[in-house]
Amino acid sequence: MKVYTTAPMEDARDARTTFRHLEEIGYDGAFSFEAKLDPFLPLVLAAENTRTLELGTAIAIAFARNPMNLANLAHGLQAISEGRFVLGLGSQVRPHIEKRFSMTWSKPAARMRELVLAIKAIFHSWESGSRLNFRGDFYTHTIMIPAFDPGPNPFGPPPIYMGGFMPRMTAVAGEVADGFIAHPFNSRKSLLENTLPTLEKGLQRAGRTRNDLRIICATLVVTADREEDFEASKLAARKQLAFYGSTPAYVSTLECHGWSDLHTELNRLSKEGRWDDMTDLITDDILDAIAVVGPREEIATKLRQRLSSIADGVSLTHNRAPDPAHWADIVVELRMPSRS
Repeated sequence: MKVYTTAPMEDARDARTTFRHLEEIGYDGAFSFEAKLDPFLPLVLAAENTRTLELGTAIAIAFARNPMNLANLAHGLQAISEGRFVLGLGSQVRPHIEKRFSMTWSKPAARMRELVLAIKAIFHSWESGSRLNFRGDFYTHTIMIPAFDPGPNPFGPPPIYMGGFMPRMTAVAGEVADGFIAHPFNSRKSLLENTLPTLEKGLQRAGRTRNDLRIICATLVVTADREEDFEASKLAARKQLAFYGSTPAYVSTLECHGWSDLHTELNRLSKEGRWDDMTDLITDDILDAIAVVGPREEIATKLRQRLSSIADGVSLTHNRAPDPAHWADIVVELRMPSRS
């Protein structure tokens, strides 16, 4: 199983050492995340300071940009990294697109589909020298003169991955993306019953098969060496799951386990600012269903069991306790052939 993580960074300059450290640990790939930093700039430093690590955005906010802008960024990073770049895109939510980025929000699934197809049309024009003629409902790209045409990428165009959770966006990933990054608020049951069938609908719509799509599952890992640290990690995970569970967009994971009432209560408490009370509602059963929890020597086996027949790779995550180096031995074990 290929193993990824999101690199923890508060300062873009840390990319010089952080990504190299992840490569030394043995990760197959590492992602940047669009929060306090632009996700593309740290990857320039990462590419210059690594040799084998796959590098990607997970995710870059697509609707804060346009297809030509994204195509240029991706083309450059693919060349700088010598073929190791993955353009990972996500939609964010309407208030951020409109009020933080001052960009247009409308029909997000249809817009994302068209945006990915537009980027691929731009890549094709650069690779083949053919006339750029993309005309859609949201984006139009019909001019590409030699002064702005970078020509074929020496390492080929980079793959485009999508992050998503809601059915329409997930189906779009199956239809047009090269890869899909599943959200960590998923259990094995929700992945099997919600995510995979929806991806399959998108694949069928485009006449594609499962072999045409790589799936990476971001998975919440809860482990530690000492009991007090383990309990602290579990508490942090419960807080994270309580936040996700209070959000209407993520209710389908709870529904497939028969926990719809939990979402209703979490949502009510969140509106009252009762965060500690929300955390108390995340039982061990809920934590075990969504996160992978246990002594560190059991984590690799549990991850394999969780994602068997589902994913091509796993992205180890714990947003409230981000220390990818802590999982070094787990990474090594996951990359070894399964003994089963």
